[in-house]
Amino acid sequence: MSEELIPDKYQQAIAASKVVEDDAAVSAAVAKIIDAHFAENNNADVYKFLFNSIDLTTLRSVDSPSSVARFTEAVNSFEELFPSLGNVAAICVYPNFASVVRTVLEVSSVKLACVSGSFPSSQSFEEVKIAETSLAIANGADEIDIVFNLGYFFDKDYESVCDEISEQKEATRDGRLKVILETGALKTAANIKKAAVLSLYSGADFLKTSTGKEYPGATLEAAYVMAEAIKEYYNKTGKKVGFKASGGIRTTEDAVKYYTVIKEVLGEEWLSNEYFRIGASSLANALLSSIAGHDVNHF
Repeated sequence: MSEELIPDKYQQAIAASKVVEDDAAVSAAVAKIIDAHFAENNNADVYKFLFNSIDLTTLRSVDSPSSVARFTEAVNSFEELFPSLGNVAAICVYPNFASVVRTVLEVSSVKLACVSGSFPSSQSFEEVKIAETSLAIANGADEIDIVFNLGYFFDKDYESVCDEISEQKEATRDGRLKVILETGALKTAANIKKAAVLSLYSGADFLKTSTGKEYPGATLEAAYVMAEAIKEYYNKTGKKVGFKASGGIRTTEDAVKYYTVIKEVLGEEWLSNEYFRIGASSLANALLSSIAGHDVNHF
């Protein structure tokens, strides 16, 4: 558990946050940002940045060592085929494929991310979750994406929520921990704020919107609340935490909208793939097509 929170302080930490909780106010703020700034960001330079911020993801039941190897080879061949463009930020796979990606991947700038902790439900023994993360790191993962424990959260067992995140952070060692809030299950701005605050003070290196599995995926409103929580946390602690949008982001227009919200709330400092990511599969080809001006289907 993070030293920044002790068991009797969880409610106090949430209450101390001034992040907006009113859903209508959040929707209005997002609409204002998009109306005022989307057009200025809808250009090729932003498309290139967004492509370079993708966690290229394959999380299918039919994934296999050979299919993941082919997936990784597409990343290896990208630079030869598109020498003027930066590659994706990371490849994201199930943890049992970490060693496959680490063996095949030849691009040093591309990170290896693994979902872990009984993704996507976060339902298992805590020891199993920690072991899965430890094994992923031991097999070469640079980044770990875990799911916020919704069961504990809705039971208001905030101590267990935070303990689990902190222990998973410890298991990542020198890696970076992304905490998936599953905003489609949290639903309200108030719940998203609470989950964000708890995750931030428990050691999250990134806040991520969604798994893209059981519940609705990312929304601009959820991104706005999460970004406001990240900004508030940074102002209080000086620690920069990244933001990752994931779940249902398939078009260039969608991606530019998330970029626009993060740029306006968090500023230019967050506009690097160290602090801004989009988890996607089909989006990569959509962005390449927008950049090239014709259909591209490399991935």
